[in-house]
Amino acid sequence: MTIAVTGGYVVPVVGAPIEGGTVLIDGGRIAAVGPAADVDVPDDAEIVDASGSWVLPGFVEAHGHVGVLEESEGWEGRDLNETTNPVTAQVSALDAINPDDEGFRDALAGGVTTIVVKPGSGNVIGGQTVAVKAWGRTADEMLVRAPISVKSALGENPKRNYGERNVMPATRLGVAAVIREALTKAQDYRARRDRARENGEPFDRDLADETLARVLDGEIPWCQHAHRADDIATAIRLADEFGYRLVLNHGTEAHLIADLIAERDIPVVVGPLFVSRLKVELRNRTLRTPGILARAGVRIAITTDHPVVPINFLVHQVTLAVKEGLDEETGLRSITTNPAEMMGIGDRVGALAPGLDADVVLWSGDPLDVMSRATRVFVNGRSVYRFDEQTGFGVTESPFHRG
Repeated sequence: MTIAVTGGYVVPVVGAPIEGGTVLIDGGRIAAVGPAADVDVPDDAEIVDASGSWVLPGFVEAHGHVGVLEESEGWEGRDLNETTNPVTAQVSALDAINPDDEGFRDALAGGVTTIVVKPGSGNVIGGQTVAVKAWGRTADEMLVRAPISVKSALGENPKRNYGERNVMPATRLGVAAVIREALTKAQDYRARRDRARENGEPFDRDLADETLARVLDGEIPWCQHAHRADDIATAIRLADEFGYRLVLNHGTEAHLIADLIAERDIPVVVGPLFVSRLKVELRNRTLRTPGILARAGVRIAITTDHPVVPINFLVHQVTLAVKEGLDEETGLRSITTNPAEMMGIGDRVGALAPGLDADVVLWSGDPLDVMSRATRVFVNGRSVYRFDEQTGFGVTESPFHRG
């Protein structure tokens, strides 16, 4: 089906805004974006009148737990951490996603159409992260790409989790040692595997080591949970030792060493920003961090860490970060092109451009204005959410056959 979204204020992110622009959707992809006079709309196209609306790409949440840490489900919905072992690189968040989690509906209401779902930070190497759309019947239908990174945690969470059991790692030095041991083992595994392949010899595969070998080969990045500046420094040290692509996650105190992070061109997924200082690692939490990092030359994305902050508030975190010094253009990129590029899915999502997935959101006004709301959401060219002005509630199309 061909759909033409016409007459809106189109913000493609990768180009200048277009007053009265047209976004042409065909076969679930964006076919054209431009002024109305420059886009050839087929006679049989469905016309969506966006007059008075802002038209943007669906937002990208760079670090969430939607579907693996379900809301209102108790222990049954907690599939976040496989803490039975400090190293579980072989597990994938894809295998735990429940598409019927309420968080996916909240995402659409907040204009979020793509979510990077990650294991938690309860163990040192938590597993493989995946990118999914916020609408679909199964995780496989929702999938954008998997794996797109490996999640690892430094600091308080793994230290507390294993220290309470009186097993390693019980300290920060133990956490770092576990990472070194796992990556050194993966290096040795990779060498044996490659030698066996060259010689045509049988070889016993190890799924955890295979995953870590992909990190060492630079195929997928290493998403490092780190709040405190000392943990961020450890993350950089380990990345220098093993040569993998590092993406810092959380970066609560990243502003304290912004110059060091910028020198190494390390991207940072910042947040969540709407949280109280519940633990020592959050003592220096400030809404000024995104702006400080951006001015230092650090590429940033902003995260809710859903359900820590509800995912529909993603854009509101950006609004307050802009209030505290982040420039608006970088703020918008922090939930569109930046997270898409950091996670290696910029060829699919994050902007309104020909060839990308048709994830298109109509807003009642500037999304950085807290009074604006998402009024209609398309995922892969399909209308899946509308805001009903009559009732004041959003209506999400169910992907499931419930009748």
